[in-house]
Amino acid sequence: MLTKIVCPNCKSEGTFSLTDPFFDGPYKCWKCKALLRLTMDHGVVKNIQPMSDDEMKQYEAAQAMKNKFRRPA
Repeated sequence: MLTKIVCPNCKSEGTFSLTDPFFDGPYKCWKCKALLRLTMDHGVVKNIQPMSDDEMKQYEAAQAMKNKFRRPA
């Protein structure tokens, strides 16, 4: 499912592809390279906020920890 995202910084329109109906994580604007935290529910943008580099590092560390303890398929 492709969803259109409008960057709050530069107002450019980008697309975001989802396989799950829900998403809560980082999004990077293709034009101004702004790092944003995006929350989506069934392809609808619920929240979009700026994300700092420190927040991105914390998010990546949490994802790495989740993947470490994930059971193999």
